Amino acid sequence: MSTASFLPAASRARRRPGLRRLAAWLAANACDPRAGLWLVIGFAAAHAVLWTLILINLKAAQDVHMDVAEAFAWGQKFQFGYGKHPPLSGWVAGLWFKVFPVADWATYALAMTTLGCGLVISWLIALHVVDRRRAFFVVTMLALYPIFNFKGFKYNADLLQLVTLPLVVLVYLNALEKRSVKSGLWLGLAGALALMTKYWVLTMIGAIGLSALLHPDRLLFLRSPAPWVAIAILAVAMLPHLWWLREVDFVPLTYAGDVYGLSNRAQSIQLVFGYIGHNLALLAIPVALAALALAWRPLSWPALTRRPSAWFMHNWSRGANTAVNLPQARNIWIIQAIVAIGPPLGGVFFTVYMKTDWGISLFFLTPLALAAIPALRMQKMALFHLAVIWLAITLAVLAASPWIAAKEMAINPNGAATYGARSELARELTVAWRTRFRSRWAVVAGTTEMSEPLAFYSPDHPAPFTPGEVWSSGLTSLEEAKRLGFIGVCDTTDGRLPICEAWMKANGKDAEQLTITTQRFFKGRPGPAITWKVYIAPPAR
Repeated sequence: MSTASFLPAASRARRRPGLRRLAAWLAANACDPRAGLWLVIGFAAAHAVLWTLILINLKAAQDVHMDVAEAFAWGQKFQFGYGKHPPLSGWVAGLWFKVFPVADWATYALAMTTLGCGLVISWLIALHVVDRRRAFFVVTMLALYPIFNFKGFKYNADLLQLVTLPLVVLVYLNALEKRSVKSGLWLGLAGALALMTKYWVLTMIGAIGLSALLHPDRLLFLRSPAPWVAIAILAVAMLPHLWWLREVDFVPLTYAGDVYGLSNRAQSIQLVFGYIGHNLALLAIPVALAALALAWRPLSWPALTRRPSAWFMHNWSRGANTAVNLPQARNIWIIQAIVAIGPPLGGVFFTVYMKTDWGISLFFLTPLALAAIPALRMQKMALFHLAVIWLAITLAVLAASPWIAAKEMAINPNGAATYGARSELARELTVAWRTRFRSRWAVVAGTTEMSEPLAFYSPDHPAPFTPGEVWSSGLTSLEEAKRLGFIGVCDTTDGRLPICEAWMKANGKDAEQLTITTQRFFKGRPGPAITWKVYIAPPAR
């Protein structure tokens, strides 16, 4: 036979050596105990940097979200609580902005750094459950989960849970394995850290507790010092916050009841279905892309035509799988099932206003729960395929992000909440205050949506005060506002305008009244022109 008959196959082989070497390098490093950690840290850092750049472009026509501005304001004064929530999200923001400038890009960098840390901790969790190859696959799946990219643009207590809750799961798995005093100490501290983020973490802590009780090794765990040391340390670590709760008459609970309590069960059921649909849609994206990466395999078209299932069947096999630690996998399956089913059922039973954002912190274990299915077989090339999918999507979104931002503004040019120029207003009001009083602007009064962004964007960073708010953040008070003077702002596009005006007139009788209009232009397109009613109340003499 002539050697010419082998040329087409040889030619095809030569076209792929670079890709195969790259895939082999990725798989080797992912499976290497020393290189694996640095690979994951490098991946998480690259994800954070790229998506920070994307968000800077995507949000260039907007001011930062109110939640981000609120966290910044909380961080200006370290307390054991801030009215609505425990203090950790404010503390982290306060420390971050001691290092980084108060600028839009720094808020997106904070959000992506938070998620990058969550990716690394999730990888450490996965190492307790699956082999290193699957662990890196899980991390890449999470990077494709919209919560870790598009939806993760705003730093707040919900987003910070993607660090503290994975940390709780990680130390729980460690405590279940070691059952020592030291492991219990870390579990208690991690639980306290999570509770200092948001009380919603009780859903995950409860799921972990139920998982421990349902686990086959529950008696060994309960007879060890680990769970009891954890409970004791958690209680001691929470004492300062519990004291604060008592001092403020438990206002966070008042906030939760006032804002999220419903009397209409039909409305509650509707919101629960919306919550379920929203979170299933978000999870469908990484699951579908992971399935594509697993299924991708060189097959001839005739074979595919005869048997389309061949794309997928080669990834499944019965029998033992040493790549999965079944006892720990059961923990992940139980925890994920409980936090997936429990909150919607609780929302219906207690007629709660279920926000879709409450699912942000609850499904980071789903990729691991799927990767830990013993029948699933994962080829080395699957890692490379999924990493390529992640990189292609990320770079495509980065290239398209300026166009997407302009397109969004063109579709909704009059969106006052999204495109209102509060940053410009903050700078104008700072100049107005300094011109009149030759001092720092100390207090801004208005709705939360109004005062928090002004506190962020003004160079003076005045303390926000929300009139009539029972769950006050404690950053300032009405008495302090009157003593130091304040600028009150009412948004003429807000339905609460009459209430705002009435409060300003009652509490700022000597205030100078101004009307200011601001408008943002982005890439030649005008945003909404919004008129603000401004009340400049002078300091007390």
